[in-house]
Amino acid sequence: MSHRTLPLLLAAAVASCAKPSSHGIRTYANPLDIGYKYNFEQLNQGISYRSGADPVIVTFHGDYYLFETLAGGWWHSKDLLHWSFVKPDKWPFEGVVAPAVAVANDTLFLLQSTFQQRPILATTTPWNGHLFFYNRWLPPLPDSMPGPWDPDLFHDDDARWFLYYGSSNYYPLFGVPLDPARHLAYAGPPKPLIRLHPDQHGWERFGLDHTDPRTPFIEGAWMTRHDGRYYLQYAAPGTEYNVYANGTYVGDHPLGPFTYAPYNPVSYKPGGFMTGAGHGNTFQDDFGNFWNTGTAWVAVNWNFERRIVMFPAGFDADGDMYADTRFGDFPHYLPTKKWQSPDELFTGWMLLSYRKKATASSTQDTFPPSNVTDENPRTFWVAQNNTPGQWLELDLGRPDTLRALQVNYTDYRSHIFVSDSTVYTQFRVVASLDGRHWRNIADLDRHRDRPNAYVELPAPVVARYVRYEHGYVAAHNLAISDFRVFGNGDGPPPGTPADFTVHRLADRRDADVTWTPVPGAVGYNVRWGIAPDQLHQTYQVFYDRPAPLHVRSLNVAPTYFFAIETFNENGVSKLSRVVRVP
Repeated sequence: MSHRTLPLLLAAAVASCAKPSSHGIRTYANPLDIGYKYNFEQLNQGISYRSGADPVIVTFHGDYYLFETLAGGWWHSKDLLHWSFVKPDKWPFEGVVAPAVAVANDTLFLLQSTFQQRPILATTTPWNGHLFFYNRWLPPLPDSMPGPWDPDLFHDDDARWFLYYGSSNYYPLFGVPLDPARHLAYAGPPKPLIRLHPDQHGWERFGLDHTDPRTPFIEGAWMTRHDGRYYLQYAAPGTEYNVYANGTYVGDHPLGPFTYAPYNPVSYKPGGFMTGAGHGNTFQDDFGNFWNTGTAWVAVNWNFERRIVMFPAGFDADGDMYADTRFGDFPHYLPTKKWQSPDELFTGWMLLSYRKKATASSTQDTFPPSNVTDENPRTFWVAQNNTPGQWLELDLGRPDTLRALQVNYTDYRSHIFVSDSTVYTQFRVVASLDGRHWRNIADLDRHRDRPNAYVELPAPVVARYVRYEHGYVAAHNLAISDFRVFGNGDGPPPGTPADFTVHRLADRRDADVTWTPVPGAVGYNVRWGIAPDQLHQTYQVFYDRPAPLHVRSLNVAPTYFFAIETFNENGVSKLSRVVRVP
């Protein structure tokens, strides 16, 4: 991409990071920065959108492999940051939905979701895409047992194999042993294992913020063995809303019996930019750290328009499973060693762009530039045309220290149904202290598709104005949902909210949370859990959301503990006192 030469008059500031050793450490931000493929699923309806859902990340020979729905292949990475697409040499069936992936005996196994007979494929060289048939056809399940849809292949430490599956608002999740001596044929009948109980578990209720009375869905099985116990994970209540989450039941045997974990959900992100965390998997990186992947909700063109997210996860001293979604779509460090707490990974780079003034070179219809700073992927700016030189500018209101940025494109009337060599993104970002003299701070001129491009700046930059300058997108329209800028202001962090109260309602699944607004706040993190030192749940709320916050995800039985913190451009407040909610 060619551009005119700009004056390099903006000096880079030398600013400290969240920790002294952070120089050169790479960061990431959700959603994952991969080339999400256009989805042909709705071709007959004329709806064009990208697919990114139901992820599975596994390790193989020290590298990482990411599989997901309707990708036509998979992604390969050596560091969980840089992902390259691998197109397999054989794809002998229709598009793969919610694939099961397992690694055992120096082989990677792959099974698609199906209601019919389908093969298990395998590879010993996933980096080059060579697949072979491990078996030709799994035998059909009994007529009364649908599936295996949303399958999970599990290889136990003692070399036993199991298959878990199910995606339904009627049937439970099933488990079935597999026979390795017969190329993983079924070794017995499917066994019903777990089902939803939304009358007892508020987070399993359907709809936006759990407000839809329709019967919810259980799906997305994944098994993890840890310290001799079996954690059967599942997704609920449905992928179409902000509350899609992962939970777990725990047992002493791969086929149960299983006991519901009272701290559920395990991974839950109902607020912020990327909402939803359900239907993913749990894996360990090369340093032994746990991660939980999930599916985030976009839903601009279609309810099933989604993206992939990844959160630090683990098990606490009591063996309780958790994923850390606090600031879950802000920049995080990628670890270079075993962490003691996932809090170590948060960079402390704050959101500088929320509700800041935005202007643009042109605007189409009713899609103003102000939409790019509202942290909502379902609103967006559309330029008059998709030509190089269109621009989008943010005024941060004061000079701040910039550390990273993220450009999130929207497929508004894109009319693209297949990702090919014409599908890529190009842009650059320039910054200024005074709005007149500009410096290039990011230049994405390679022919690579980055619909959710995250860029960590090579050095801190002090600027007030930040401008996106357009190069190329394949879609007919240039549309951007959110232009996010991260870094730090030079003021003190905000105060802790006063008058923090939590009122549990007659329906014990619900609670109302109130507090006194803090001047200068960008937002708040309402945190809770079943012990005062285990506040694993977070609902991120921006300052202009009406109060109170209705939390509708509680389990009926436990006593809960709640707290709150404030954040703005300068940092995060001290956590409030912890409130016990019987």
